[in-house]
Amino acid sequence: MFSNYDEFRQRGLRLDMSRGKPAPAQLDLATRRFAEAGDPGYLARDGADCRNYGFGLGLPEAREFGAALLDVEPEQVVAAGNSSLELMHDVLAFATLHGLPGGAPWRGQEVAMLCPVPGYDRHFTICETLGIRMIAVPMREDGPDMKIVEALVRDDASIRGIWCVPLYSNPSGAIYSASTVNRLAAMPAAAPDFRLVWDDAYRFHHLGETRHATPNLLAACAAAGHPDRAFVFASLSKVTFGGAGVAFLAASPRNLDWWARHAGARSIGPDKLNQLRHVHALRDRAGLESLMDGHRALLRPKFDAVQEGLAARLGGLTGVSWSRPEGGYFIGLALPPGHAKRVVALAGEAGLVLTPAGAVFPYREDPDDSYLRIAPSFPSLDEVRLAADAITVSVRRALELD
Repeated sequence: MFSNYDEFRQRGLRLDMSRGKPAPAQLDLATRRFAEAGDPGYLARDGADCRNYGFGLGLPEAREFGAALLDVEPEQVVAAGNSSLELMHDVLAFATLHGLPGGAPWRGQEVAMLCPVPGYDRHFTICETLGIRMIAVPMREDGPDMKIVEALVRDDASIRGIWCVPLYSNPSGAIYSASTVNRLAAMPAAAPDFRLVWDDAYRFHHLGETRHATPNLLAACAAAGHPDRAFVFASLSKVTFGGAGVAFLAASPRNLDWWARHAGARSIGPDKLNQLRHVHALRDRAGLESLMDGHRALLRPKFDAVQEGLAARLGGLTGVSWSRPEGGYFIGLALPPGHAKRVVALAGEAGLVLTPAGAVFPYREDPDDSYLRIAPSFPSLDEVRLAADAITVSVRRALELD
């Protein structure tokens, strides 16, 4: 443990906690699972040659696998390439260029998205890239503040959607309640093409013994009379390989037909060999969950180390608090206003790279300059302990400089 910030600087550390990446030991879990499963060859279940073109919506067995993970029908699922972020980008890009089913193209119109904050910086980057205005709404422990969301969506037809990370939300760890999910599905919207962009990135990424879950969004939307309201996304990037997983999109038949029509203009099919490998190695939902138990065994001690470090050095400080997530990849650290950038700068000067202050807000602007995202997953456990201590002495030094 560093006694103070100056001792931290003198150590000359070089640590990076800026992104929530799987550690090498986590990637090794999947490597072993794939090796144990053996080579699946190149023929799909129906005899199709996966080395060739085709299957724009993915292999049937991969779509069935995704459906089992997302609790929907295979006909509602696309099995795609590695990146769910790519799918999200494409949905909004297609909406911008072509319009959503029954609607006009967004380009040339005033278009906005609601962004619960703190939120995921790469969601915000997509909006910026496509020229979609972002409106921040506060995040609570049970999801976005629904009174604010409902009022905005009801009265403003330029608001075409809302970003949602429903389970172990990035970065706060919030879990959407059943009430929040049902209100999102049922609320009146001024825009007829309003959509829920549902990034279910951490559906199986539990840190504790309780496997939390959120209600089935597609079913809730259909029951509320809005069957086309939701696009649901998930991927295996933090299950198997960050750069070589399989991503899934689930939606209504109308939305799926729309996506397939526009996606077919840019691709003749996904990497079916990779889909075949994943289905062969993971087998089913139980197989995936057993692999995730191994991830939890590696991640939980790192998150505990951060919690212990923050409690030991920052507990009781006025205006300082942090999240205690039960899953996901991040811990949120709230500071007195005006201190987040200073803490990141102090940590960086001493060798610890943190996520830039403001990154979890639209346009990288935290109005209070008070929130930091901590990503414990990639460094070793010993490095996480050092980093947690380094964060605390950086916070204390920042407060001393007032």
